[in-house]
Amino acid sequence: MCCSFSFSLSHSLFLLLLFNFLSSVPSVSTIPTHAKKPSSNTNMVPSEAETLFKMMESMSSDHTWRVSYPNPCKPGSSWLGIECKQGNDGYLHVTRLDFGIKPNPTCKNTATFPHQIFALPRLQSVFFFNCFTSTETTLSVSLDRLVNSSLQQLSLRSNSALVGPIPPQISSLNSLQILTLSQNRLTGQIPIKIFGLNSLVHLDLSYNLLTGTIPVQVGNLKNLVGLDLSYNSLTGSIPNTIGQLGMLQKLDLSSNSLTGSIPDSIEKLSLLVFMALSNNRLTGNFPKGLTKLQSLQYFLMDDNPMFMPLPAEFGTLVKLQELRLANSGYSGTF
Repeated sequence: MCCSFSFSLSHSLFLLLLFNFLSSVPSVSTIPTHAKKPSSNTNMVPSEAETLFKMMESMSSDHTWRVSYPNPCKPGSSWLGIECKQGNDGYLHVTRLDFGIKPNPTCKNTATFPHQIFALPRLQSVFFFNCFTSTETTLSVSLDRLVNSSLQQLSLRSNSALVGPIPPQISSLNSLQILTLSQNRLTGQIPIKIFGLNSLVHLDLSYNLLTGTIPVQVGNLKNLVGLDLSYNSLTGSIPNTIGQLGMLQKLDLSSNSLTGSIPDSIEKLSLLVFMALSNNRLTGNFPKGLTKLQSLQYFLMDDNPMFMPLPAEFGTLVKLQELRLANSGYSGTF
């Protein structure tokens, strides 16, 4: 699959601003605890510290972690790439892990996806960037190890050795607000159960090898602000239920093999700022309600076999900054 990364400056600035907005989701820990009070010579629950050490030893050879950082969360001596917060039980708990690029811990060639992260009870954010690049591995969520229901952000980007399907069990992470699985080599269909994650604000599955159709259940994600399924091999039509995403600001379905027309329900997305449907097989007329998208600033619709007169409705989109219609067979004048 060939992917183009050339974007205009305005497009890039918009995506940067949107990403920063979506990454600033407030964190709330919801796990009650009944652990014993810590003794004076420790600051982590021993079982949690052991889980962390085992994971780090399997992932990274930057340090001898047990020796270099015997108290991983201790203020002043914690390692880069980790954040901890003190819980009501008096212990320090891991709340965030970042891997892949210095100064955060880098991943060794034999690193595989560490399912142990789901056994860290207060973990809220996980980032793996350019981490799994040599040894093929799969994304796995083991329900018998799952003790964490507070994970709000799971981001795995640019991992060329991350293969296989998206596990339906990911729907058990019911506090997820941001799910980013972009620029990997994930295959198979998008599991329907993902659309049961009612707290999702941002879903990015772009630049993978996903197949099948966009499930109609996508309309269940009422809180979704950003949806990016671009650069896959998705087929079928854009589901009419897309119009149920009333909070949506970014919609990117470009570079797939989608057919049919843009559903009329798109007119309900009154907050939509960015819409990219480029490089598909879309046909038919534009929805008559296109004029209702008064927040739209970017509309990318090039490389589709439309072969129709240019819609006069474009003239009513007063906030429009970028319009791409090349190689789609339009005729007429603006």
